Amino acid sequence: MKWTTQETFPPKYLHFDPETSHQLMCDKCPPGTYLKQHCTARRKTACAPCPDSYYTDAWHTSDECLYCNAACKELQYVKQECNRTHNRVCECEDGRYLEVEFCSKHRSCPPGFGVLKADVTLCEEAFFRFAVPTKVTPNWLSVLVDNLPGTRVNAESVERIERRHSSQEQAFQLLKLWKHQNKGQDTVKKIIQDIELCERSVRRHLGRANLTSQQLRSLMESLPGKKVAPEDIERTAKACASGEQVPKLLSLWRVQNGDQDTLQGLVHALKRLKAPRFPQAAAQRLRKAVRFLHGFAMYRLYQKLFVEMLGNHVQSAKISCL
Repeated sequence: MKWTTQETFPPKYLHFDPETSHQLMCDKCPPGTYLKQHCTARRKTACAPCPDSYYTDAWHTSDECLYCNAACKELQYVKQECNRTHNRVCECEDGRYLEVEFCSKHRSCPPGFGVLKADVTLCEEAFFRFAVPTKVTPNWLSVLVDNLPGTRVNAESVERIERRHSSQEQAFQLLKLWKHQNKGQDTVKKIIQDIELCERSVRRHLGRANLTSQQLRSLMESLPGKKVAPEDIERTAKACASGEQVPKLLSLWRVQNGDQDTLQGLVHALKRLKAPRFPQAAAQRLRKAVRFLHGFAMYRLYQKLFVEMLGNHVQSAKISCL
């Protein structure tokens, strides 16, 4: 027997009425308006139109409208203007894609491939996730915004990150944005160089695994969540060098699964893979790459930026090995 639920319209929310000391089911406010006054036992919810340059795009209970993006950034054009029910929509110029908040040039794809989404490398993801505490405190994002050196991430971008991502993912997204905004700074240049060195090491570890197409399929099928299509695995196996195949496929998996933690997904897969379906020598190579990404090299990067710059605001990181 299948249970179904029927949503009420307009959508409702619970509100305590001080006049009657009862909980009331009030109507939410529609897109394009803000909550002016809660309902009472004698009157309905009062909603008012958003002012110019402000919007709400869903039924809600907020007493404020959201401020529209002030203007499109460099190398972007306006795809849709701001109105009361929609934010201003910006799109990158031809030949560029949106990477966090910036329009970057497309890179050449191998034959048979098209651009899905800007890649996040394993090393970049490991470093930024390493820097985020296991238990994110309510003010952690504010601490980062206030204390990171260089160009400060603006309030609109922070608000957007908070709306779109979970608490654990918010700091990761903020750090990516900060890195892109401060590419020219000496500290960030050094971090980028260290990440590039890390990537070369990871490619070397993964290349030595020498995975066949069938073994790549077994690995990707063992990952949790949505699966990478078999045809994408085949194309990757044919078009990419051995050290690039696993990172490319993990990037595809991450995109399909809502920006999940790639290394945790890989650890999950390695626990499920057994011989002879997957050779243990290859599994050991992958474990070695994971240990490297969770190990002392990433801890030193973490210490260099977050402990030295943010001091007591950050918690001690733990080095975890598979």
